[in-house]
Amino acid sequence: MAAPATAAPRVRSRARPAGRLGRLDRTASPYLYIAPFFLVFAVFGLFPLLYTGYVSLTGWRADVPGSEGQWVGLENYRRLLEDPFFRNALRNTLGIGVLATVPQLLIALGLAHLLNHRLRGRTLLRLGVLLPNVTSVAAVTLIFVQLFGRDFGLVNWVLGAFGVDRIDWQAGTLSSWTAIATIVTWRWTGYNALIYLAAMQSVPYELYEAAALDGASRWRQFRSITVPMLRPTILFTVIVSTIGALQLFGEPMLFSQQQDPTSGGSQHQFQTLALYSYSQFWGRFKYGYGAAVSWAMFLLIVGMVAVNLLAARRLKGAEAE
Repeated sequence: MAAPATAAPRVRSRARPAGRLGRLDRTASPYLYIAPFFLVFAVFGLFPLLYTGYVSLTGWRADVPGSEGQWVGLENYRRLLEDPFFRNALRNTLGIGVLATVPQLLIALGLAHLLNHRLRGRTLLRLGVLLPNVTSVAAVTLIFVQLFGRDFGLVNWVLGAFGVDRIDWQAGTLSSWTAIATIVTWRWTGYNALIYLAAMQSVPYELYEAAALDGASRWRQFRSITVPMLRPTILFTVIVSTIGALQLFGEPMLFSQQQDPTSGGSQHQFQTLALYSYSQFWGRFKYGYGAAVSWAMFLLIVGMVAVNLLAARRLKGAEAE
């Protein structure tokens, strides 16, 4: 005699609240989840940005009582165009940025390509390339100041072994740019290498197998497969590195051996825009003019990012054709 069939157990589903409360839960709860981020951004990001923009349109100075609300319009920005120290800081920022960003990303791309292969201790090597990034910028810069010392620095000692005379790395313009760019490159190369490595691991391995069957060398595979597949990631690192280079502050400030660390050397040879803005705020207490320098730096960052995005779109459109 067959056993009686048993009913399948019911799976209880969690019912959504009905009526107005249910509609409110579906429509409002997603905004509540993301509200903390926008609240923090509004308080610590958007408000300081807008307030700095307002201050940049005033003649507020600490040594002039009652100047907080003195409206001067675009006068501070007009003065920027005529200020030789601002032009010098802009030139230094762009120069150090190019010397730091281009080698940094090229080395990071090659390092990521090597780490993508099967190596012994690969995990340890991947962790090792990130160590410079987690090190304090103050500690790293102070160590590099000793390495680039004129009389007893290790760099000059190595160059002297090849017959090169001692270089005063802090006195010259190009030499100080090179030293500071080396610090930035050492700190951020590993970070960008791990970003490239993560992108490389998402490239289908079948593409490399097909290229190898066609007789393509490792270099040809890297140039024809890896780099085109990493183009969005490369664009991201270029934008982030550009923003970081235009905001460079800690390295040139600690690299200076002058009494005023914001001067960027005896002849302002490595004073960046961030240092110049800081010196106007807290060195001369010209709040309105210092805010104008900060906003000019912000507009420059926006312009550089827009140029990068436009160049990427045109390149993508040219490839589609």
